[in-house]
Amino acid sequence: MLIDSHTHLYDPAYDADRDDVIARAHDAGVKAMIAVGCDLETSRRAVESADRNEMIYATIGVHPHEVKHCNDSTLAALEKLSAHKKVVGYGEIGLDYYYLHSPKEAQLRQFRLQIGLAKTLGLPMVVHSRDAKEDTLAVLKEEGGETVGGVMHCFTGDLEMARAAIGMNFFISFSGVLTFANARALRETARALPLDRMMVETDCPYLTPVPHRGRRNEPAYLPHTARILAGLHPDRPPDEVMKMTADNAARLFKINKCL
Repeated sequence: MLIDSHTHLYDPAYDADRDDVIARAHDAGVKAMIAVGCDLETSRRAVESADRNEMIYATIGVHPHEVKHCNDSTLAALEKLSAHKKVVGYGEIGLDYYYLHSPKEAQLRQFRLQIGLAKTLGLPMVVHSRDAKEDTLAVLKEEGGETVGGVMHCFTGDLEMARAAIGMNFFISFSGVLTFANARALRETARALPLDRMMVETDCPYLTPVPHRGRRNEPAYLPHTARILAGLHPDRPPDEVMKMTADNAARLFKINKCL
């Protein structure tokens, strides 16, 4: 029993075999998937994906890479889209100082605005943070992000950041990066965190876990990441750990009917 807490199933990488990808996920024990929007267009596609398949839910928002194109009309359109019954979160939003595809000032402004919109809508946030630990935590605190909480997606930060986020009502989600040979520090962080605050995700089609690295990622590969996480908590049976990650995602996104 698993929930893939972060996918991009609307991506053109799946245009040729999307139904087969979803079927393989089900067969692998993945009972629900969250399709995460990165701008207005992909948010619409995420909602359309959720409309077409009962296993899929959607989030809406503008990724830090794309906020240079975001304006008041974008946010108004997203607010309207949020009325769809299968929209369960707001994001992915946040800060990315590694690439700086959008200027830092624009990222900070839109992060604050979108936190405010998530609070208005009562939706938990899906937060992206890369090379922006201090600003991410500071903005979340200053804007009252704990009001709705959310998930730090594809977490690659340190234990200090994870604990600070948990203290603000956030979950920590681990992707296929957790399986990489050079991710020892990340695995130690995952070992130290409470199981009731962790999730797993693919971020597909990206970040394919070992042993499938080099291929397109898909939700059927999620058990590889979940098993690595379970192995870091040997005091609990692996199946129990994996189900706990699903329970956490279901609780955050209010999709308990899929369990």
